[in-house]
Amino acid sequence: MNTAVLDNTAARRLFLDRHALSEPPAGPAKGADLLTLIERLGFVQLDSINTLARAHDLILFSRRPTYRPKALKLLYERDRALFEHWTHDAAVIPMGYYRHWQLRRERDAARLREKWSAWRRDGFEAQFQPVLDQIREEGPLCSSDVGLDEKRGSGGWWDWHPSKTALEYLWRSGALCVVGRDGFRKRYDLTERVIDAALCHPLDPAERAQIVDWCCAGALDRLGFATPAELAAFWDHVTLEEAKTWCADALARGDLQPLSISCADGKLHQCYARPDVMADPALMVEPTSRLRVLSPFDPALRDRKRAARLFGFDYRIEIFVPEAKRTYGYYVFPILEGDRLVGRVDMKAFRDRDRLQVRALWPEPKVRWGKGRVAAFEAELGRLTRLAGVSSYGFDDGWLRTPGRA
Repeated sequence: MNTAVLDNTAARRLFLDRHALSEPPAGPAKGADLLTLIERLGFVQLDSINTLARAHDLILFSRRPTYRPKALKLLYERDRALFEHWTHDAAVIPMGYYRHWQLRRERDAARLREKWSAWRRDGFEAQFQPVLDQIREEGPLCSSDVGLDEKRGSGGWWDWHPSKTALEYLWRSGALCVVGRDGFRKRYDLTERVIDAALCHPLDPAERAQIVDWCCAGALDRLGFATPAELAAFWDHVTLEEAKTWCADALARGDLQPLSISCADGKLHQCYARPDVMADPALMVEPTSRLRVLSPFDPALRDRKRAARLFGFDYRIEIFVPEAKRTYGYYVFPILEGDRLVGRVDMKAFRDRDRLQVRALWPEPKVRWGKGRVAAFEAELGRLTRLAGVSSYGFDDGWLRTPGRA
């Protein structure tokens, strides 16, 4: 079979279209419209860092500037149109996909019990029934409500007390559901009180195979093109071997074709795509030139290696890097314009000062930041103040740095 070649511009267009970043950021952003956007993306990663706005809020805002965090909370906690579980990290996911997560819950039940017995606090399995009984009697609870007589550690993810570990295990394996958050603390309830029992029974082999197919096909449709490893990593449910087998079978049926992507450095990257990929309408659509700030956890940038291949954008988040060793800053936001990532900005909302402060902006190599681009950036800052909950923005002295240099 001949391998088609997609040039870099076309590959960027297809990829940005699939991530809802090609069209101008506009449109309604609550209720059914917000749910449709999340279904298009597949899920939205949750993160607690709030230097500007939390990751999930900025992901949605960058596509729908009318979005406000209350809309997601209502969709999740009041309407029950979303549920919370894991993909590569904690995420909110359309409730219509809940049954597909049964594969993840069953695999987590075996994997985490073995893994956590080795490195979580001892005794968490003995807390399963006490935790379930307490929630049954008292209603939804946070981790601070259970295990009150247990020795507490630092509270970090590496140092949970036994009842907190039991809560997380029972959630990940399916006995509990997260039904919302107080601040950013999860509230857990019994799954039987929240989810239809028909969605929770064990998988049989046929349904397991159907879920693998759903995962791989859904990942490909949301990426535009992918390797087996990228398909497996998208939802983080299926194994690499399952994704490889799915690709081989789909290729044999004519449901896939091999594709070469021209990378930003001119090299070719081998992957798979749908047979009609070369006629996809997205290839002919030039992405909007509207400049916008993206979350470091944006689904288009989550795979750092793919971002480097496709956009020539070498990015890492430095929140765990000691300050003296950081190249850019604690929490630096990528800046998208058209089909290019044109810079990265270190900024923070100081809510006690009612101000969004730009500490530094680094243009990407060979990208000139003249008056027009600076004006477009200031317009984006004006929009971001509304999301950040402040009314003004400002700049540190010397904020615009030398292109391509830290």
